[in-house]
Amino acid sequence: MAEEEMRKLNFVINDGDAFFTNEMSITFGPAQFAFDFKNISPRVDMRNQDDTKTFVMKHNVILIEPFQIKQFAKVLNDAIVRYEMEYGNIELPAPIKKAEQELQKLVKKQDTISHDVPSYFG
Repeated sequence: MAEEEMRKLNFVINDGDAFFTNEMSITFGPAQFAFDFKNISPRVDMRNQDDTKTFVMKHNVILIEPFQIKQFAKVLNDAIVRYEMEYGNIELPAPIKKAEQELQKLVKKQDTISHDVPSYFG
């Protein structure tokens, strides 16, 4: 009996790499949701003489079943509520607000420009 109680369990935990994401998308099908977390970062090479810009994009994709995503949404919402209670409301950073306002002005300006194409036939 003592031997049976002395069974041991070994766990091997692979922590993986930390991953910062600055863009994400979600797609879904009937069986699963796919979260595509992206990290896009510019690379600067001072030896580059032709003004070519280099960007590196990394992806981490997570597939989740519909029931699990609903549970995840509840956990995430609870965490956001607790975060805002402790640190205040989560708001869009000022530089992003400014960029969005400038983009809206540009879109309005383009909407006022006539896009009529002259007809050269008849």
